[in-house]
Amino acid sequence: MSRWPARAEHRPTAESGQLGPAGRVLTVPNVISFVRLLGVPLFLYLFLVVEADVAAIVVLAVGGTTDWVDGWAARRLGQVSRLGELLDPFADRLYILATLLAFTVREVVPWQFTVALLARELLLLGSLTVLRRHGYGPPPVHYVGKSATFLLLAAFPLLLLAAAVPGTATVAAAAGWSLAWWGLVLYWVAGALYVVQAGRLVRARSAGRS
Repeated sequence: MSRWPARAEHRPTAESGQLGPAGRVLTVPNVISFVRLLGVPLFLYLFLVVEADVAAIVVLAVGGTTDWVDGWAARRLGQVSRLGELLDPFADRLYILATLLAFTVREVVPWQFTVALLARELLLLGSLTVLRRHGYGPPPVHYVGKSATFLLLAAFPLLLLAAAVPGTATVAAAAGWSLAWWGLVLYWVAGALYVVQAGRLVRARSAGRS
């Protein structure tokens, strides 16, 4: 497991002249992450405004299948950066939340499923708030969370395919919901792991002050 980020006040900054490779902004993987982010409003426009479902499926599929590309490029090119570590999960989370809300509006998924995922995000947001009060940044991405994200991003195009193309409904819906439910379970498992890690960190910090 990755080590928890250092306290914010101890991180190198550009002003201090200590900004190294990890602090770079304009890198290939970061550009890939920014392009993935642009896919979110494009999907919402295609799906909710013009209701071009087939095109929306393509955007979702590309956004989901390229989830690993930015991380692979960062390691391959030696361009791992703190911004990239934040952008990658942010892009994933934005894809998931935007897709869920759009799917709920168009009744592709039931609202209960959306509420279950949103509740996990609120739990994680509360943990991040506590961490920031103690001067810590977001936790490193856990492989369980990445697995959950992969399953959800793979499930969404299948669920949309089942709703948009009736001839594929039986197979696509079965596969899509299998991935979606597994993704939901792992999403909560990852959230619980983050909360436990945050609690240990805060308790250790408090013990150090006493």
